[in-house]
Amino acid sequence: MVFSTILNSALNALDMVFFSTLETLYMVFFSTIFSMLIGFPIGILLVITKSGNIWEKPFLNKVLEVCVNTLRSFPFIILMICVFPLSRLIVGTTIGVNAAIVPLSISAAPFVARMVEGALNEIDKGLIEASSSMGADNFTIIFKVMIPETLPHLIHGLTVTVISLIGYSAMAGTIGAGGLGDLAIRFGYQRFKIDIMIYSVIVIIILVQIIQSFGNYLVKLSKKNK
Repeated sequence: MVFSTILNSALNALDMVFFSTLETLYMVFFSTIFSMLIGFPIGILLVITKSGNIWEKPFLNKVLEVCVNTLRSFPFIILMICVFPLSRLIVGTTIGVNAAIVPLSISAAPFVARMVEGALNEIDKGLIEASSSMGADNFTIIFKVMIPETLPHLIHGLTVTVISLIGYSAMAGTIGAGGLGDLAIRFGYQRFKIDIMIYSVIVIIILVQIIQSFGNYLVKLSKKNK
């Protein structure tokens, strides 16, 4: 009887962890996509609009700098609360995994922008000047020269972004976003079920290890194909 009770409890805990893991992966997957869609173009603009670059727009560059720095200065928990109205407008609620995707995407977008900017700034200016002198337009320079040249750095930055989003999604769980963070807080901490908290932490560690290893593999692969 005792063994059966312990077994049922363990199976129930693992079932909750499995479901919460799927919620975390769901949040991180779509947050990564949306943050890339927002942050990647901004990162490119931060580079090409600088003085001396292929599309000089000092005023636009300054505006983008201010916007990115402002968003990056917000702690995630505060940002999540601030965008509650936007989450409600987009998904109709402020709690749950769908609502959490909105602040997760917004918080990661400026990080992505800075990551892209840092990678593109590493390109040899002579390479861009040579492409321009051969008649390449700005679009060609960006997508045929700059991005392929910095692909390993971009993949590395994307890997760091995904791992950061896993941490953010766990924090989002403290205010009802779902996922492993919510499970660890509501069931593990508040209900004193230490086993669930331990399972949640272990799964997060495993996810980070898998993503980092896969990211390192892609970086090595991209370097070989250059």
